[in-house]
Amino acid sequence: MHVFITGANGFIGRALAERLTARGDVVTGVDLVPGPGVEGGDITKPGAWQDGLAGADVVVHTAAIVSNAAGMDAQWRVNTVGTRRVLDAAGRAGVSRFVLLSSVRAFSDTGFPDGVTEDHPVRPDGNPYVDTKIACEQVALQAHAAGEIEAVIVRPGDVYGPGCRPWTVLPVELIRKNRFVLPAMGNGVFSPVYIDDLVDGLLLAAWHPGAAGQVFTLSGGTGVTCKEFFGYYHRMLGKRGPLVVPTAAGLPAVAALAALARVARVRSELNPVSLRYLTRTGTYSIAKARRTLGYQPAVVLADGMALTREWLAARGLVPTG
Repeated sequence: MHVFITGANGFIGRALAERLTARGDVVTGVDLVPGPGVEGGDITKPGAWQDGLAGADVVVHTAAIVSNAAGMDAQWRVNTVGTRRVLDAAGRAGVSRFVLLSSVRAFSDTGFPDGVTEDHPVRPDGNPYVDTKIACEQVALQAHAAGEIEAVIVRPGDVYGPGCRPWTVLPVELIRKNRFVLPAMGNGVFSPVYIDDLVDGLLLAAWHPGAAGQVFTLSGGTGVTCKEFFGYYHRMLGKRGPLVVPTAAGLPAVAALAALARVARVRSELNPVSLRYLTRTGTYSIAKARRTLGYQPAVVLADGMALTREWLAARGLVPTG
């Protein structure tokens, strides 16, 4: 099969491309950073990257600005308008299916029920990332409803593992500098999914006939406390922790750091939105993905963290042994 991946040199795009190539599929793609088989290009603009869609069976759209610090204009242009541009190019090329990587954040960051399912209403909350992900889902589902292309929406949980910056590299860097603090006394709920399990789910979403027009949450199937998840990284670094504080105490400190970053014109993910994300109290159901796709996450957290440690140690980010 021929799969075209947007954001092909990003964390998820690269992992998917490696799996597809290993099993003998043809992979082309686009990324702001070009590479072997990957055309350099901006999905919000016409370009040579569109030629790579010729003959593709499936588009997996991972390209996005994933940030709690980028403004609405930039995220709208890439996350929402960019999705429409890729859909248009896929339609002209005669691609059969479009798989969109959205996010569990479409449920909003807080206020959703434990075990939330895909039929629960999405909730804009003023955060550009959340709101543009909801909007790009609408764009893809509208194209499906109009008969332009088969669309499938995938909402990943908290993806971690080798190559992940938000939930692997960045926390390790902050912990090493003694700048990592958890709100809600570390009792916020984290919903990890190891990268290999997410790739398994993406492949099912790309090929399964029952996936067309559907929305699927893909996580590891269980929630853990933030204290438990990030505690693995502390132990890798030989540090005690995590340091935990009440949310009411953490928010002013993070807000002050965010204000300093704005004055210095530095984009920082240390801000109140990121902090509140770590105060969630609910988990995300994967029952629909199990039932419809046969999705079954196979990597438990301890095993995933062991593999992640090997990758971090090989790059000198944590001690070996």
